[in-house]
Amino acid sequence: MPTMPDAYGRDLDLNLLRVFVVVAEEGSITRGAARLYVTQPAISAAMRRLTSYVGSPLFARQGHGVVLTSRGADLLLAAKVHLEPLVAAAMSATPFDPLASTATVRVGLGEELGPLLLSPLLAVLRDEAPLLQVVVVPVQFRTVEEALISGKVDLAVSVADELPRSILRQQLPLGEAEGSFVCLHDPRFSRLPSRLTEKAYFAAEHVIVSYAGDVRGIVEDALGKSRRVRVSVPAFAYVADLVDGSALLATVPSFVAVHIRKTRPHLRALPLPFTFGSSTRLDILWSRVKGEDAVTGYVRDALLRAGASLRRAIPRRTASL
Repeated sequence: MPTMPDAYGRDLDLNLLRVFVVVAEEGSITRGAARLYVTQPAISAAMRRLTSYVGSPLFARQGHGVVLTSRGADLLLAAKVHLEPLVAAAMSATPFDPLASTATVRVGLGEELGPLLLSPLLAVLRDEAPLLQVVVVPVQFRTVEEALISGKVDLAVSVADELPRSILRQQLPLGEAEGSFVCLHDPRFSRLPSRLTEKAYFAAEHVIVSYAGDVRGIVEDALGKSRRVRVSVPAFAYVADLVDGSALLATVPSFVAVHIRKTRPHLRALPLPFTFGSSTRLDILWSRVKGEDAVTGYVRDALLRAGASLRRAIPRRTASL
């Protein structure tokens, strides 16, 4: 019997075995062609190729049809044993049971949302997939593409601009207002007016978040105006400690302000005294390679529901923060 490399070297087309099984079941080249929606000459040519590979006749003519030779009968038995499970596997995916799954899913989370989204996500998984493990990997818009393509993460939630077509996305439903920016401050030290003005905003000192490691933030990029930057930090995780107990202002997404005020309710968030047409759109991102993966698909759905519960927890009016 030829080895697998020998089979490939002689150009065995495994589809020939499928054609062979159909012809054997029908007992006729003509009926086999009709069943496979191909021409009779194509079926005859396929059977000649398979016979050449096997090295002995597989069919003998009988009346208007064909019957199997002893070699053909042996091949039919072996082919059906292997082909039927392969066809079944190709036609139906293995059912995914969240309750029984012990999978480990690597989720990339931007630090602006990670602590806020992780808790409702785990609440969903606790009830539906109690054995599923989540590994959180920090990402941000500069690193999320590489993390997805390299397989460091199975899916991610992050701010992202242009992405290759190999990465799919679905917006996390936080809503337009929740994605806007507010001015976070400590009213014990900042002494801002209850209705924040541009004059008061630009007169104050600021802490900004810059992934580029400079003193430009979203306000500088959108308005072309410079703030009095006292400190530039690489992540929103620094903001709460720097604002608390100081006169520094921080311009942050409103959902970040909500999360900070859960543990620091004495801080306040005011609507900005200007608009710059920008909001923080957060997307669930995953590679096309993971597009049909049942576990990844389930966690995507769980993230959407976690985002919906998070949305309900965020005040509609930023002025109430």
